[in-house]
Amino acid sequence: MKHYLGFDLGAESGRAMLGAIVDGKLALEELHRFPNQPVRLPTGLYWDTLRLFHEMTEGLRIATRERKLSLSGIGIDTWGVDIAFLGRDGALVDNPRHYRDARNNGQMERTFPVVPRDEIFAQTGLQFMQINSLFQWHAMAQQNAPALAIAETLFFMPDLFNYFFTGVKRAELTIASTSQFYNPIQKRFATELLQRLSLNPAILPEIVQPGTLLGPALHSDVPVYAVAGHDTAAAVAAVPVESGDDWCYISSGTWSLMGVELPEPVVNARCAELNFTNEIGVEGRVRLLKNIAGLWLWQECRKAWALEGSSYSYAEMAEMAASARPFSAVLHPDAFLEPGDMPAKIAAHCRANSQQPPQSHAEFCRAILESLALRYRQVLESLESLLGRRINRIHIVGGGSRNALLNQFVADATNRTVIAGPSEATVAGNILVQAMGAGDLKGLADIRQVVRDSFPVTTHEPAASTQWDAAYARFLKLT
Repeated sequence: MKHYLGFDLGAESGRAMLGAIVDGKLALEELHRFPNQPVRLPTGLYWDTLRLFHEMTEGLRIATRERKLSLSGIGIDTWGVDIAFLGRDGALVDNPRHYRDARNNGQMERTFPVVPRDEIFAQTGLQFMQINSLFQWHAMAQQNAPALAIAETLFFMPDLFNYFFTGVKRAELTIASTSQFYNPIQKRFATELLQRLSLNPAILPEIVQPGTLLGPALHSDVPVYAVAGHDTAAAVAAVPVESGDDWCYISSGTWSLMGVELPEPVVNARCAELNFTNEIGVEGRVRLLKNIAGLWLWQECRKAWALEGSSYSYAEMAEMAASARPFSAVLHPDAFLEPGDMPAKIAAHCRANSQQPPQSHAEFCRAILESLALRYRQVLESLESLLGRRINRIHIVGGGSRNALLNQFVADATNRTVIAGPSEATVAGNILVQAMGAGDLKGLADIRQVVRDSFPVTTHEPAASTQWDAAYARFLKLT
């Protein structure tokens, strides 16, 4: 039996997950879990990068020394957009910033006078968000960051950890495509765009495909694969769909990534107007999607309430939401980017939009879930208008797929069938892409067959309700 180790790093925590394919089914086991908490310093908000790598090596130690397993591969997926720089000696020249760092505020508006918005979209086909790698890099350049003067290599986060394990400098395709300096039509970095912004494309590594063997891990000889390094790409690879083009996905977690899978990118004026993004997945499939704030609002409220002495599990928050008054307030989930005292920010948002804020923790919980479902409906309608066809099925994967109340809200709000699961889509995609790279699976169709055979799903059918239509009308006025 072959065993693969998948490191899955999200915005709240990281995990070392053991995977084995037995009789065509994937068995998963969590070996090690660790927090991923940013560190605020006088100069900004940072990821605790070396601590994360230490925890990953601890996961490897558990697998190889405690469990005495002979691993057939290691793979790493992380969140997107954040970047790191190495100097000539191969060492970090600055600790990577968190995408929610205030340095990014207003950076898009400072970039567009140099290269206009429509020209950036024409070269990259990417949704405009101030957190994108392009704007983070340009912010550093405009602030004359000392790190750039000595930078020899730029890495995205999974590529950085791959380098820590192997010493090999490569950029994996799916994570590179989140940067807003990758050209999905020409299938290369948008070097001309970078040069116009006085950013040096020479520090970008060679791009490799998901499933590429990078080499052995230093000091252990375990093969390290460049998997679908962007966690959304890994999760979409594990969507248990068999055929047809009448489906879309929501990778549900701290962020919600909602979109469709296409053979070619959609880079036109309508796509730019709707602010959709063209990212690349396994086998070169294009993920036409939109980033949505996701369950981050829930997570931030939970933290704020814990500081006040009210500690809830996510299951308890779902129970509270189920019993709360419906549609007490309608929120625009994407209006909240920076962390800190989320209940107060939501209340201020409501008052600014002539709404009474939620009156209890339960009403906050429900308003967040209802508003997410309404935002999904808005994005679904935009997708359908862009594609010119109806979407009948919504596949929800990732940790958020365990939230049955939200799943039902999505079915009700969109009047579509919702298929929830697997919740472990990201790590399943990570491990199965390793297996593909090792030759145990032939491609994406094999990956999805294993997923269908391995994980149960739950189907939610819409319940007719005029309340959702009325709430959506309120939501559209708000957004």
